[in-house]
Amino acid sequence: MKNTGGTTEQKRRAGEHAADLVEDGMVVGLGTGSTAAHAIRAIGRAVDAGLDVRGIPTSFQSRQLALDCDIPLTSLDAVDRVDIAIDGADQVDGFALVKGGGAAHAREKVVDAAADRFVVVADPSKVVDGLDYPVPVEVLPDARPTVAEAIRGLGGEPSLRAAERKDGPVVTDNGNVVLDCDFGTVDEPGALAPALSTVPGVVEHGLFVGLADEIHVGTDDGVDVTTRSD
Repeated sequence: MKNTGGTTEQKRRAGEHAADLVEDGMVVGLGTGSTAAHAIRAIGRAVDAGLDVRGIPTSFQSRQLALDCDIPLTSLDAVDRVDIAIDGADQVDGFALVKGGGAAHAREKVVDAAADRFVVVADPSKVVDGLDYPVPVEVLPDARPTVAEAIRGLGGEPSLRAAERKDGPVVTDNGNVVLDCDFGTVDEPGALAPALSTVPGVVEHGLFVGLADEIHVGTDDGVDVTTRSD
């Protein structure tokens, strides 16, 4: 199922609701995408009002937005912990996600997994019953043919993501290429995720399974929050 996208207001509600969780002194993972951007802007307004936080961006996009919002930045190797990460998703099925529409999923996964609390922000169009969004797989350029063959062996159909307004493929912030892999509906994301991870040449894939602690979905009336119980 391909979603058509939620409204700006739904995204804003979700992002700002999650931003309200950020407290003085926290280190915050700053996600990528249109809904996470609302959270970054809200954090920036709080910083302007006196909130003392440091942000770890997950992409060039989120870094630039954080700088525009005057959020002090740091990096994983300069902190002892990440208190909270706020990030979006392309699809959400329970606590299984597909991410990587912006080709930032490798850095997103590193930061999101390192956080004590990983909060996903989304609009209702992202919530599905069964993940069927093509799974982005970041691949070392020289390994593309062998990775593509391995993905076909796992039941997927890979396609190289092409850049817009330029010839050639999308190149990630890490200097790699992305294969968008259509598996149809992923019945067992918990099994597919480690299978993809073990393919030589795969840097990271966009299945985030069991990493999220909370899902904040902005609606026309407010925000629906689902919290994972361990």
